[in-house]
Amino acid sequence: MKKIPTVFRRNPDNMREILDEAHPDCAWVFAGEGIATRKYDGTCVKVEAGKYFKRREVGKGKPIPHGFIEADRDEVTGKRVGWIEIEPCDPENKWHMAAFDESLPDGTYELVGPKVQGNPEDLEEHQLLSHADAKRYEDVPRTFEGLLEWLRSRDIEGLVFHHPDGRMAKIKKRDFGLKRKP
Repeated sequence: MKKIPTVFRRNPDNMREILDEAHPDCAWVFAGEGIATRKYDGTCVKVEAGKYFKRREVGKGKPIPHGFIEADRDEVTGKRVGWIEIEPCDPENKWHMAAFDESLPDGTYELVGPKVQGNPEDLEEHQLLSHADAKRYEDVPRTFEGLLEWLRSRDIEGLVFHHPDGRMAKIKKRDFGLKRKP
């Protein structure tokens, strides 16, 4: 899975801050193209041909882990994004395995649950939520102020916009300095 750009440009002096300027790769969002879906707050995994993978980012100059399958590389930052197959017996993968079901179809999922990211989804057990089945929103505004207010009024991590040609863009509450749960 490629790194998904944020819909707004980031402040070059403070990369945690977004500006009220469209990211050049995301102009389609502001043109009203694509569908908005819920962004879940967990960790990305993939099922492919019966194998189970976790997403891994490798910073510039860092060693590439054994078995790393690169999906994307940012030429500016040198960061690589890819997949590592999940070893079922590795204690590090305990929560990944608690949610895994061998009958799941190929696709990407979000691992969520009590031991993942502090459990912001407030779940009692670990689950894999299909990205393809994420809740769709028809009423999402496509402006800086509109998105700020829309996200402020909902307890979700954020949104992922999906263009029919496969492009994606995202926006998170924290991009606006908002906290998920007060």
